[in-house]
Amino acid sequence: MRTMRAATYNSHLTALHLEETMMRDRNVSVGAVACALVLVLSCAVTSALAQQGAVDGQWRAYAADNGATKYSPLDQIDAGNVDQLQIAWTRPTVDQSILDVVPNLGYNNANRSTPLMVDGVAYAPNAVGLVEAWDPATGETIWVQQPFEEGPAGFRGAGHRGIAFWTDGTQRRIIAHRGEWLYALDPATGEPYRDFGDNGRVDLKTGLAEGARYRWGGAPTVVRDTVVMGQSMGDTFFTKEDIRGDVRAFDVRTGDLKWVFHTIPQAGEYGTQTWGDGSWEYSGHAPVWSLFAADEELGYVYMPTSSATNDMYGGHRPGDNLFSQSIVCVDVETGERVWHYQLVHHGLWDYDIPAAPILADLTVDGRDVKAVIQITKQAFAFAFDRVTGEPIWPIEERPVPQSNTPGEVTSPTQPFPTKPPAFDRQGATVENLIDFTPELREEALEIVERYTIGPMFTPPSVRGAGPNDNQGTIQLPGSQGGADVQGAAFDPETNYLYIPSITSPFVADILEGNPDRTNLAYIKGTRQWIGGPRGLPLFKPPYGRITAFDMNTGEEVWMVPNGHGPTDHPAIAHLNLGRLGSPGRPGPLLTKTLLFIGEGSDVGIRAGGRVMDGMPLNIVTNYGEPWFRAYDKATGDVVWEMELEAGTTGVPMTYLHEGKQYIVVPIGGREVPGQWVALSLP
Repeated sequence: MRTMRAATYNSHLTALHLEETMMRDRNVSVGAVACALVLVLSCAVTSALAQQGAVDGQWRAYAADNGATKYSPLDQIDAGNVDQLQIAWTRPTVDQSILDVVPNLGYNNANRSTPLMVDGVAYAPNAVGLVEAWDPATGETIWVQQPFEEGPAGFRGAGHRGIAFWTDGTQRRIIAHRGEWLYALDPATGEPYRDFGDNGRVDLKTGLAEGARYRWGGAPTVVRDTVVMGQSMGDTFFTKEDIRGDVRAFDVRTGDLKWVFHTIPQAGEYGTQTWGDGSWEYSGHAPVWSLFAADEELGYVYMPTSSATNDMYGGHRPGDNLFSQSIVCVDVETGERVWHYQLVHHGLWDYDIPAAPILADLTVDGRDVKAVIQITKQAFAFAFDRVTGEPIWPIEERPVPQSNTPGEVTSPTQPFPTKPPAFDRQGATVENLIDFTPELREEALEIVERYTIGPMFTPPSVRGAGPNDNQGTIQLPGSQGGADVQGAAFDPETNYLYIPSITSPFVADILEGNPDRTNLAYIKGTRQWIGGPRGLPLFKPPYGRITAFDMNTGEEVWMVPNGHGPTDHPAIAHLNLGRLGSPGRPGPLLTKTLLFIGEGSDVGIRAGGRVMDGMPLNIVTNYGEPWFRAYDKATGDVVWEMELEAGTTGVPMTYLHEGKQYIVVPIGGREVPGQWVALSLP
């Protein structure tokens, strides 16, 4: 166990590695000095609203606030009356006025969209990416954004997670993206502001490399007068050369490009030394495909980045590979890096940083700390001083297994936080295999004989073609966590953090690249989900869980399964095990009184593809039953549950309108079109 990264990959990378370590340490020291001055100058200023949750009974940002707390202090719905909740209204994810124009319009059932509620009007992007506004009491349409392109083709598009609201106290704007375009809309009418960009929209390929395309499933973040945008990029790689996933910022009034942050540093920029053999020149990807957080008072944006090309083989990019799979803090006015911390060195596991960082004002060992918390797929919650980037509790660099793949240059260590503890099961080890009965354990051992197994960070392995050859590495947590894009929720009154997560492995297999098709020595294989004996999961439960941490101390408060799971399976029904949890990916909503959360959904869960032959769909990663629950925040006890028409597919939200509290839940299913369901008391 080591707390300094003094180990090196090989002799020619020794200088590269030590220099990167010293650069990181020096950077934190400079930041600490600068930020101490900031704190002195702002000591009389109250905490910014960015980490205090929703205010005034509204929901003005995707995750309640720019601090991604998903918290509202509303308390009309509480443990004493939650069992009286009923459906107040439902709303489809495509307004009927659009279907009247394009009756056969195709769109996805997966409703990822979380509405805003601002000044008595609800807003959300629909299933084809157009913004709709409606009455929050009835769900009745007020207006629908019209596409720039005329005719049916203009309505075709894809949905995403959300939009942003901005005001300077005089003017108000809805900031939305659709396809390759960014829009500023009038909240009263849905009409574009024609002085924004080119006649009301901005080309989101602006500032990207030549040949870049643009799409994003996230939600814009507006900080002061700046719109910050991430992007989504495919995970299938054909060459080691690819386009970077740069982060860009635009002026909220004019749409002008303000700055570009290179997620893979370029010539003369900090971090190129972490790319051996000059691989920064041709490597690509590392976008922020998830969501941002921001501190309005400090003027800082916190960016969770993802993997670089190729995400499961890195022989062509030796080194730590900044700023891939890192949390990066930048100045919102300039895009200049303030501090960073890399959470996965030289990524090989698809451990993208998957969720928005969470801003929290903590009291740790008697001192006040402006914190930022980053949850990860590997089931860690890293906690930093959000001003300086210093870890709140020590983060240790621990040795990890090394790759046997020819040409690979695995990092000798990976960062492990000492607090809080891991919030989900880690490592595809014998100890973690299912053991409800001795027979099931023996059958699980037989299954893993053909695979490479080991502790977390065991590298992907080459899949052979023969019946007795190695079939790849079983990875736990898998490629979708642990935690994922649904994130966590934080209570600024108690400083408790609530994290939903799953225990769901996959097979990290790689194949030799065909030189006639690719210049990558190895490419990813099928990456299939893997089940266990007799249609049960391979590892111990819970398969979906919620963990509560006291972030003042970094200690676990409670952990409970979320969902019933395969408790009625014939092989274990007689054991009366109770809830085992479902491997869905639900988003949490926290109020002053309760924690609300679903299980996920069956949308997109089908046989074939990443699902192994014969694997029951109810144990496949992302599967959830259509239950929506309220948990006691202090104990984790289930207070109430309701079965909806379909499972939850997006983050719920809440607001107060005309004296009544509503909870709106995005849902959708394999056979159920997406919709928003509003719940309220009678």
